[in-house]
Amino acid sequence: MAEPRPAIKFLNFPSVIFPLLLLFLRASGATASDMLITGGNITDGETLVSAGGSFTLGFFSPTGVPTKRYLGIWYTASADADAACWVANLDNPLGKASGVLVLSSTGGLRLLDGGSGQTVWSSNMTGASASSVAKLLPSGNLVVQEQNNSSAAVMWQSFDHPSNTMIAGMKFGKNLRTGGDWSLTSWRAQNDPATGAYRRVMDTNGLPDIFTWQGDVKKYRAGPWNGLWFSGIPDMDSNYRLFSVQMVEDSDEIAYDLNAIAGNPFTRFVLDEAGAVKLFMFMTSGWTNFTWIPADDCDEYAKCGAFSVCNAAPTPQCNCLQGFSPVFPSQWAQSDTSGGCRRDEPLRCGNGTAADQFKLVNGVKLPDTHNATVNMNATLEQCGAMCLANCSCVAYAAADIRGGDHVSGCVMWTGDIVDVKYVNPGQDLYVRLTKSRSATKRGTWQQSCFQLWQLYLYSRPLPSTLFGYASFRAKRRNKDIVEKAILGSSRAPNDLGDENVDLPFVNFGDIAAATNNFSEDNMLGQGGFGKVYKGTLGQNIKVAIKRLGQGSGQGVEEFRNEAILIAKLQHRNLVRLLGCCIHGDEKLLIYEYLPNKSLDSIIFDATNKYLLDWPTRFKIIKGIARGLLYLHQDSRLTIIHRDLKPSNILLDEDMSPKISDFGMARIFGGNQQEANTNRVVGTYGYMSPEYAMDGAFSLKSDTYGFGVIILEIISGLKISLTHYNGFPNLLAYAWNLWTDGKTMDLVDSCLSKSSTRTEALRCIQIGLLCVQDNPNSRPLMSSVVTMLENETTPLLAPKQPMYFSYWGAQGAGENTSCSLNNMSLSSVLEGR
Repeated sequence: MAEPRPAIKFLNFPSVIFPLLLLFLRASGATASDMLITGGNITDGETLVSAGGSFTLGFFSPTGVPTKRYLGIWYTASADADAACWVANLDNPLGKASGVLVLSSTGGLRLLDGGSGQTVWSSNMTGASASSVAKLLPSGNLVVQEQNNSSAAVMWQSFDHPSNTMIAGMKFGKNLRTGGDWSLTSWRAQNDPATGAYRRVMDTNGLPDIFTWQGDVKKYRAGPWNGLWFSGIPDMDSNYRLFSVQMVEDSDEIAYDLNAIAGNPFTRFVLDEAGAVKLFMFMTSGWTNFTWIPADDCDEYAKCGAFSVCNAAPTPQCNCLQGFSPVFPSQWAQSDTSGGCRRDEPLRCGNGTAADQFKLVNGVKLPDTHNATVNMNATLEQCGAMCLANCSCVAYAAADIRGGDHVSGCVMWTGDIVDVKYVNPGQDLYVRLTKSRSATKRGTWQQSCFQLWQLYLYSRPLPSTLFGYASFRAKRRNKDIVEKAILGSSRAPNDLGDENVDLPFVNFGDIAAATNNFSEDNMLGQGGFGKVYKGTLGQNIKVAIKRLGQGSGQGVEEFRNEAILIAKLQHRNLVRLLGCCIHGDEKLLIYEYLPNKSLDSIIFDATNKYLLDWPTRFKIIKGIARGLLYLHQDSRLTIIHRDLKPSNILLDEDMSPKISDFGMARIFGGNQQEANTNRVVGTYGYMSPEYAMDGAFSLKSDTYGFGVIILEIISGLKISLTHYNGFPNLLAYAWNLWTDGKTMDLVDSCLSKSSTRTEALRCIQIGLLCVQDNPNSRPLMSSVVTMLENETTPLLAPKQPMYFSYWGAQGAGENTSCSLNNMSLSSVLEGR
């Protein structure tokens, strides 16, 4: 009996058999413009083109990689091969010009390597017959179905196997019939279609949601479907006007469809190699694109951890929800917020509605619902009752926001709530708190001492060893004392604008220990406000602690002003506030420690003044100017300092200046140019004439104080000098030297070897421009900075300062009015 004849395999005879087969296929294959029939093939260089010509199927090489060939579908008008909408052999590139696509009567579509005869990709389908065809539809979808039967079921289609791109006509979600999904997978690189690190899939546990995964780590999340859009992508409604969007939830699928709208340009969504979702539109000039997801850093999954919310504007910032505080405060101080927040007080479940209530958080992307419970048959009110009756339920929200005949339903969370972000428009989230917590008004600036700490330090990381956790987790009774001491009986709003800021609270005992019980040896300086001490907190972290005296002019309002304002402001030439404390009658502010103390302690000291040569003094002048420009123009608030003087200019280790003491500062809103007060506060000599006599202050009030400081820095003399060379004050002396042509005589003698005549003269002239009587004649700080940093900027001639004519000198200034508006000079000038 003869042995069975072995089957011939192409792989055994690639050099003879397969070339003959290839010649046969090329001779007998039938290639229509958009169709491939059973037994037919296309080889490298041949294409299928959809009816209407919008899409092409064929072989291509990515930019810069000519040796690798892929079978793909692309938009015909695009000259960019990397813009392929679908790729078959993602991880198995072919050699140069060696591919063959065959429609087999038994195996569906097969992509063969012309050199080896191996199958590098197949459609893995069954049911094809001699009458089957592969057709490239006008939508860009490659389908296999029965020939001459338009209603025949599709046996296979490329839209069921997307790569990194989604176009109109495709689905995204779960195929419940097959158990598969319609999802996206990134390329390894822009010119490498191999499977990349990111997948974008729909999660149908809870409410339908879309996640981008990096390996087994969640990277980004769209937010649960709310009936209109995915809750974290409210602009989906406007962006999707490029498409007609339909969400389908039935026994066959949970998916949304993108359907084309006639007349719109060709558009595609791409999951790129970095995990971002980009929207591409083909215009006459080619592809234009923008990153759709992530829109900002708050889109990073669970960036702020549990029971927190991320606010993207103006810069990404994490905040614990009301009634929660950071689990790891020291890590939050270093901008690591991933540890999230935990409850300040445990829930009191068991006593019905008398125990717990819900706090409404407006305008957010709803938390991850993967482990949440969904009830689509209840009203929102019923959902609240159900959540309250369940001791494990921590929050709830509406599941459907369409309104009308649609029941809202709800989603209820029983574990941690994560990945919450403020969006506009956003949804309402109801978070469960104890009644005492939920009744507290969010937005009172004194509520949680830790919250302003995190607000201020989020973008300004500090050593984790600065303050211990216990220092911030003040007990409720201490918090009540703080609120009472700060507010007293007043609940009136202040003029700080945004009240949604809280004081950073530091334990008084820690401060006392840090300063050796406020030892005189630790005292850095003192003034009308009180004393400043050097202290050491945590593991040898040095701080400066300002202890306000009980009789100082800086009271509760000024204390609050300083704490809130400095927390809102961030600039290299502004001092950093690290914390504060109220303990009985004690009011303390904790600042970064600046080793070179204040400007006045150097320039007015006969020995120390030699530490500041001219380049350093010029640097200090420019630094103060930049800090003021930020206050006046570049910060999100328009702020008038109102107490600018050398003792409020601190110097760091590099002798760079930092403006401090904002107790007297005021905010201007909108188009406000000036304001008036019946209580003039500040320091004699640095107050502008209109403020000292009429109570009128504006941005130009600070300009005046800056001008005085310039003249003091250059001369080493105090504004309040007593009849120096026969002149009543520094302004009178400087003006006399200017008019006599002896301006360089004003320069401190210790600068004789280091000063630059041109720079010194320019600074003196700018100083005199800043102290002119009429505030309209004084330059804005933007102009001052330009004049200081550009020596070619022309300078105007200054006019005689009023203080020269009013305080003891003969002659008239530009405005000789000395009206005090029924206020005596002695009563309104409150020294500090």
